[in-house]
Amino acid sequence: MPALRRPAAAATRPVPRRRLPPEPFAAAADRSRACAVFGAVLATIAVAMGRSGVGDPRGALAVLGFGLALALLAAALALWSAVVIWRTGRRGTARALSALALSALVLAYPAYLAGLALRLPAVGDVSTDPAAPPTFSAAPGVVAARGGTVHPELPAEAREAARRAYPTLQPLLLDVPEDEAYRLALHAVTARGWRVLDAMPPKGKFGTGHIDAVAPTRVMALPDDVAIRIRAAEGQTRVDIRSASRFGRSDGGSNAARIQSLSDELLDAAS
Repeated sequence: MPALRRPAAAATRPVPRRRLPPEPFAAAADRSRACAVFGAVLATIAVAMGRSGVGDPRGALAVLGFGLALALLAAALALWSAVVIWRTGRRGTARALSALALSALVLAYPAYLAGLALRLPAVGDVSTDPAAPPTFSAAPGVVAARGGTVHPELPAEAREAARRAYPTLQPLLLDVPEDEAYRLALHAVTARGWRVLDAMPPKGKFGTGHIDAVAPTRVMALPDDVAIRIRAAEGQTRVDIRSASRFGRSDGGSNAARIQSLSDELLDAAS
């Protein structure tokens, strides 16, 4: 009797593996990165507008405000996306971190200025002589060159607050004649690249010299106004300096720093 043969085993086919779709990105992470990039671009455009002097400085400040608002929104969205990623396991950690880093870069210097503004009085007009600060020229041509800005007299309480906040700002007493002090002050102003709007040397024995100039701020080169008064003072020459911001109530100490820097330079030049 012939031997029985086992039926050939059916060829086994590999079972295809089902690939799971990747975890989706957290929508907040995508939006945070987009806001951070757009905010950084707007902040860069604002700085370029300010430094180039193109258009009204208020336009540059408005663009900067939008950029900072987007950077704040980007930081908030990045933090929210971190919560979403932690809870759901969605992707987007790298995008959220990059958005947070970029927004922090945009907000770092404004946050520093805001911290200074909280510690200093809200005064954007500072002088070495708070009781009788140098006046800015009221000539029509000078006012027009100043963009129509007219700095009013500060209230007594504001002047006292500035005096307490910046006690090192004092009138300069130089051991040089008035004409020489005027020449040193004018040279220092022009060497710094400030734009001189009006300059009058001391005249006569009791004459008063005056320099009216525009100084740029550090980052955006926005215009601040500077007035320098030179007059005789019992065998010496007294120099008083006033610096006032055109925009904003608080200056973060920039006007006081400008006055102190110029004062130190004049003292060195006259010694």
